[in-house]
Amino acid sequence: MKAEKLKEIVHLAQKVGYVFIATANTDGMPHMAAAGKLEPAIKDCVAITEWCCPGTLANLYNNKYISIVIWAKDPDNGYQLLGRLNKINDLAILDGYAPKIERKHPVPQIEKQLIIKVEKIIEFKLAPHSDIEE
Repeated sequence: MKAEKLKEIVHLAQKVGYVFIATANTDGMPHMAAAGKLEPAIKDCVAITEWCCPGTLANLYNNKYISIVIWAKDPDNGYQLLGRLNKINDLAILDGYAPKIERKHPVPQIEKQLIIKVEKIIEFKLAPHSDIEE
């Protein structure tokens, strides 16, 4: 994996301010989420820190494959990181913080850090592009 390319991608994600995460359950049903923080991690890995929704986590516990999209509209420039979950770290837990929401969803809110091993980097943009690895 090109360490310099991952640094460039992390910088783009920080500039844009968010990334999209795609996961799927064991039946192949996809799920999309957004996250605000992408950082470099151990070799060939990135870390996503977010208050993840239960659907994303349920999918990752059963199907470790993940796609992360970083895209800047102007200019039309971005990347898709294809990889596999390496580890999930619990960072913080809020329980009772939003009682109106939590009455409907009695699961405590947990900030997670997802460590993802990047296996493939491909372009992502509106303009015609290839799915061949960079």
